[in-house]
Amino acid sequence: MTQTQPDNIVRTGQTSRTALRVAALRAVHAMLDEPIVLSDPIALPILGSQLAAELTADPFQHNDPISRGLRASVVVRSRFAEDELARAVAAGVRQYVILGAGLDTFAYRNPHVGSALRVFEVDHPSTQAWKRQLLADAGIALPENLTFAPVDFENSTLAQGLLTAGFQPELPACFSWLGVTVYLSETAIMQILGYVAGLANGSSIAFDFRAKAANLGAIERAVSDYIGQRAAEFGEPWVSAFDPAALQEQVRALGFRDVEIFEPDALNRRYLFRRKDGLRTTTRLLLARV
Repeated sequence: MTQTQPDNIVRTGQTSRTALRVAALRAVHAMLDEPIVLSDPIALPILGSQLAAELTADPFQHNDPISRGLRASVVVRSRFAEDELARAVAAGVRQYVILGAGLDTFAYRNPHVGSALRVFEVDHPSTQAWKRQLLADAGIALPENLTFAPVDFENSTLAQGLLTAGFQPELPACFSWLGVTVYLSETAIMQILGYVAGLANGSSIAFDFRAKAANLGAIERAVSDYIGQRAAEFGEPWVSAFDPAALQEQVRALGFRDVEIFEPDALNRRYLFRRKDGLRTTTRLLLARV
């Protein structure tokens, strides 16, 4: 198969390297890091046979300092979102919405199948068509509890796309939104958060965000500038950045009951504490509950 690379950002569906890059980092995590933070046996086969073979032959091609930091952020943010989902399922939530799903693999390794959890993958139609082809090529079956919710934000809204897919807004839902907000305007971000804030009590959303340069140390600022420049070169310029404390207040003002920011130090203590391999994350996450 010729591998095209549609965007994993729920906006335009233009070609992108983001989805494959993230999936490759999840796959390399299982090959190089110990202990494992996120167990993802689907990450490698979903890449396609050629790329999977290349990674298996030489996973160290993704072990430079920048890739290690990105890998840590990818697995920590996914583990964080899935931990929040586990809490929500235990509390009775039965809808999980993955915004900008890209090549996310949760639905194909879902540990909550016995709970009747419904999983909705939201993304641009072209991205979902590409992903479904990759899944078919890898022989990965589509779970019965999975629904693709194609949303082209130029012509429809998240609410419309989810309703069409069978989402029940009167029931609580858990949302994850990873690797996306940096590419969106503040207005677009707040619109989507406002929608989630208006859902049933017990709903929640976890997402990562970029902090403003003034909130970063010198080393983190230099790394962020480098990665941002590379993203722009690939045609995926970063758009938004926030002061964490101000963002927390903005999100709370939308109507969420609990809003908490998780800084890198807290995430490293929770998921990457005292590791021999020195894996560390610089990601920042926000968790908001209705």
